[in-house]
Amino acid sequence: MIRVLPASARTAVPWKNGGGVTREIAAWPEGAGMADFGWRVSLAEVAADGPFSAFPDVDRTLTVVEGAGMDLTVDGERRLVDTRYEPRDFRGDVPTDCVLLDGPVVNLNVMWRRGAGPTAPTVAVVRGRLRLGADVLVVALDGTAEVAGATLRPYDAVQLGGEDAVLHAHGLSAVIGIGGLDLPADAPLA
Repeated sequence: MIRVLPASARTAVPWKNGGGVTREIAAWPEGAGMADFGWRVSLAEVAADGPFSAFPDVDRTLTVVEGAGMDLTVDGERRLVDTRYEPRDFRGDVPTDCVLLDGPVVNLNVMWRRGAGPTAPTVAVVRGRLRLGADVLVVALDGTAEVAGATLRPYDAVQLGGEDAVLHAHGLSAVIGIGGLDLPADAPLA
């Protein structure tokens, strides 16, 4: 089954700490809030320097998809994030501060609660033709993509559950493997 998640249906929600906005693409369990998600995928708009929200017992993969990047300090360690479409992992429960390199950025964020499953999600940015297994989320980033009969434009997404599919990414797309997390067989998919 597939679930199409159009970018046009998302609303901007203030960050937990009020320092920016996020647009949720998908989360489990569906309807979960910031305090009780097992996993969550979103696009975050960072318009100014400042701290990231802290998420206890959560790990993150951040991928810059628009803008020049950021100079992050994660738990006292400097991490220059200045290459688009390169996933970067870090803990979500340690102090993280951001200095923008040259104006605003948009980040694809994949967050998961430790202990939500046996493995963390996988995140890859791809172009071309790729066979996908079940329980993945595909987000078109800088062009169109076709998967399971759906055509995606930038930031549209498709969640696949229970069946394989083929992705034709004409631009770059993020493929997020969520199969190792606690996604029950009866998870709501359209």
